[in-house]
Amino acid sequence: MATHATMPTRGRRTRAPSTVRHGHTPLGWAVPVTLGVILGFWAFFIRRDGGVTTNGQIWLGVVSGVAFAALCFALGRVQRALPRELSAAAYGALSGGAIGFLYSLHDNSVLASTTLGLVIAAGVTCMAYYVIYTHME
Repeated sequence: MATHATMPTRGRRTRAPSTVRHGHTPLGWAVPVTLGVILGFWAFFIRRDGGVTTNGQIWLGVVSGVAFAALCFALGRVQRALPRELSAAAYGALSGGAIGFLYSLHDNSVLASTTLGLVIAAGVTCMAYYVIYTHME
């Protein structure tokens, strides 16, 4: 008996389409750059605290923004190669470190900054694991 042409086959896998792009998408650049600009401006304005703008404050914002953007870009490139748990932990560490750094700029103690960073990192790790687990194959 003949089967219909659209009948699914079992155990067979089709090849990936040849139109898969191996470059960087505009969104892959835009998200890290936007997050880096936001963090850089945030660090600058926390350190400025309504006073006069100095070169040190500007450089603090630029360097912290560029470093955060570079780390976000690097994490975005390797996230698919990492296991789910490690990828979620990397997102947690990145966000917890950023929040802890920004909190420390407002003349808070190292202990308070570390505690807030660890709490944020734990929350983001749990959230990222849930999102990655439900959306990955």
